[in-house]
Amino acid sequence: MKSKLIVATLSLALLSNGAYAGCLGGAVVGGVAGHMAHHHALAGAAVGCVVGHEMAVHAKRKRAEQRRAAAMAMQHPGAMAPAH
Repeated sequence: MKSKLIVATLSLALLSNGAYAGCLGGAVVGGVAGHMAHHHALAGAAVGCVVGHEMAVHAKRKRAEQRRAAAMAMQHPGAMAPAH
């Protein structure tokens, strides 16, 4: 059973086009944490996959926003940056 899960996770990570970004790393971390928490490795891997994916999506959006801000600054060099 575990080997089937590992093969499925690896094939999903290798064949994906970015839709599952962060899932594999999150699954590994979650699986280890779940194993240490009374042998709940599969549940930990599933939750880790979701969390890793959400973190990757957040980072991708942040990078895109930074690129847009940099492009806007190059187009309008005299404009002031918005306060954060």
